Amino acid sequence: MLSVGILGCGRIGQVHARSLRALDDARLVAVADAVPEAAAALAATSGAEVRSTDAILAANDIDAVVIGTPTDTHYDQIHKAAVAGKAIFCEKPVDLSTDRIRDCIAAVEAAGVPFMTAFNRRFDAHFAALQRRIRDGAIGEVEIVTILSRDPAPPPIAYIKSSGGLFRDMMIHDFDMARFLLGEEPVTVQAVGAALVDPAIGEAGDIDTAAVLLTTASGRICQISNSRRASYGYDQRVEVHGSKGLLRADNQLESTVELADAAGFRRAAAQYFFLERYSGAYLGEMAAFVGAVVEGSTPSPTILDGLRAQTLADAASLAHIEQRIVSLAAE
Repeated sequence: MLSVGILGCGRIGQVHARSLRALDDARLVAVADAVPEAAAALAATSGAEVRSTDAILAANDIDAVVIGTPTDTHYDQIHKAAVAGKAIFCEKPVDLSTDRIRDCIAAVEAAGVPFMTAFNRRFDAHFAALQRRIRDGAIGEVEIVTILSRDPAPPPIAYIKSSGGLFRDMMIHDFDMARFLLGEEPVTVQAVGAALVDPAIGEAGDIDTAAVLLTTASGRICQISNSRRASYGYDQRVEVHGSKGLLRADNQLESTVELADAAGFRRAAAQYFFLERYSGAYLGEMAAFVGAVVEGSTPSPTILDGLRAQTLADAASLAHIEQRIVSLAAE
């Protein structure tokens, strides 16, 4: 039985608490949040205690911590958890600075503690099945990967200002998915972007619409399209073309019912946002983390996966700003 503490009781902390309650080999012991009311509310629904962040990190009765606090707090919490010998499950991004992520890697390796970066989309049943079929050779050699990711509406401007930008906040999931599906590390990055959804996003120094092109050393290509707006719901599609065929994972809809009449064929809308679309993936990633720690194996995605996705996000931001192709040095 793995005893767990959650740092951060917002939306994602609540998701992880539900996942932990559903697992037989995990027990949620305590929660912490900078907003006392948020911690009290999650404790009331989960049966956990409310403790301070430092108390959870130092506690002898807690084996692992889930870090779901704002990104700028991750660095200190990772270091303290590592020194305390805690297994660590950390939301993306690990940090907005690759140098600071490398510091975290050093701390985790020195302590010898398990670490998992929370790229939940790898655990989506549809994307995972698609990746397995690539690995099994169903479409031969991968040639081009296409990833479409569009939110139903932009977040508040206050969030935009502290997010690190679209490439580091939103598209970082797609960078990890690109690595997951390509089977090779990207070596060049091209990017274009604009503020087309909300002028205030541009005024805040960010973009809300972007496209990125990645290439690998062997010539494989990945094209990623992001938008902070999709009038039809949460758009999450993947297509992989190979030498022997094509694999595609489409949007998950609110219902499988389809109406056909004189006006044509009509299907249900796409599931509205990430909490609905990836509910199973969130449970799957937490089950994988808990299982790996209990069994003594290495959780995946690792902290190095977090670094590599962040490196791609930084390269895309630079490519967009400087309007050039950015080449990546091998890690």
